[in-house]
Amino acid sequence: MKGKRKKFCPLSTSRGPRLVSVFVLLLGLGLVLVPSPDASKGYILQLTVKSTINPVISDYIDNGVKEAASSGAACVILELDTPGGLDTAMRDIVQSILNSPVPVIVYVAPSGARAASAGVLITIAAHVAAMAPGTNIGAAHPVGLGGGKMDETMLKKVENDAAAYAKSLAEQRGRNVEWAVNAVRESESVSAQKALELKVIDLVASSVSELIEKVEGREVETVWGKRTLALKDLPVRKSEMGWRYRVLDTLSNPNIAYILMMLGFYGLFFELSNPGVIFPGVFGAICLILAFFALQTLPVNYAGVLLILLAIIMFIAEIKVVSYGVLSLGGVVALLLGSLMLIESPDPALRVSWYVIVPMVATTAGFFLFAMSFALRAQMRQPTTGQEGLIGKRARVVNPIKPEGKVFVHGEYWNAQSEDEFEPGDTVEIVSVSELTLRVKRVSK
Repeated sequence: MKGKRKKFCPLSTSRGPRLVSVFVLLLGLGLVLVPSPDASKGYILQLTVKSTINPVISDYIDNGVKEAASSGAACVILELDTPGGLDTAMRDIVQSILNSPVPVIVYVAPSGARAASAGVLITIAAHVAAMAPGTNIGAAHPVGLGGGKMDETMLKKVENDAAAYAKSLAEQRGRNVEWAVNAVRESESVSAQKALELKVIDLVASSVSELIEKVEGREVETVWGKRTLALKDLPVRKSEMGWRYRVLDTLSNPNIAYILMMLGFYGLFFELSNPGVIFPGVFGAICLILAFFALQTLPVNYAGVLLILLAIIMFIAEIKVVSYGVLSLGGVVALLLGSLMLIESPDPALRVSWYVIVPMVATTAGFFLFAMSFALRAQMRQPTTGQEGLIGKRARVVNPIKPEGKVFVHGEYWNAQSEDEFEPGDTVEIVSVSELTLRVKRVSK
């Protein structure tokens, strides 16, 4: 109809196909220009762990991996030297590695380092596993929280769980499954070169620079897909453990935790023995709080804590109640057993050292035994003041004693009585005091 205007639709006009073609062309160019998912940008973040595996180390590694992902790092190199640690902390670290969009290279170094126990599974979980010459890996015995000895059934369950976990990680990373299982069940351990031959690790490198050269061009599988490592000429930025992590890691040392707990008990003991001094109480409370923080990161057997408390109570009771050494002996035994049971783990890195236990028990026992002997001497010492202090002293007769009279002693005149008769100037010995009268006797020769 004349005069009626057509509704405009871009796609219905001759320009529509051209606009669509331009859009498709731009989209194609965009896809071409988008960089492929490789690791060729940014820098290399290096983390260093030379400690037992505990929640503090787990937090340090997790934060490092997150920092690398958020700041555009090409990869993370985790330089590892550990005697082992807690199963829970190890699993947290493994989860951080498995879920990292940034490739994580675990490098057991420097020469002389080891990846034992929990360190084995952390190494196996890495996108690239490497070791320095002169290092070793193995003996992945499972360690759990809770303390106490496990019965055979529970031990078997824990071992089976750890073996299945090791097998799963080895399968995922294409590493030697049989060896990974034997490392858990048989505590098998091998050198760096042997680990390379068994395909437990991917390569051996004597330094970080050599490691970077050897992984150049390697393709790894991350949660964001395959990535190609292109690390040549990228700067290496070390992320050292800050003072906060260092302090917390130091506190997580079982020997430090044990010493802090004992110092805490000492501080509270001195404060309760001398109320109002304040400093021992404040010092003891701080030490106990730090000790309890440390103990929560370790496989603590609380029967050991109770035995140590019982030992302190026995030592205090010995000072108050004379038991002729029975309480002190019981305290020494309880303290020694409690110290041995406090942190019970098959991993030597998580146990309190004998070089700490023996001096601490000996010092504690010696102090309380000395305090007990001092208290005994004080109780057995003859009084030197008051009426009781006159007993055993000698006095000079002033007035005849027949059977009562007066004597002079300590600059004072006292009424005296005796079954014997004495003349003025005689010397007598005081036997007892009754009110204001002294009972005296002839001085024994």
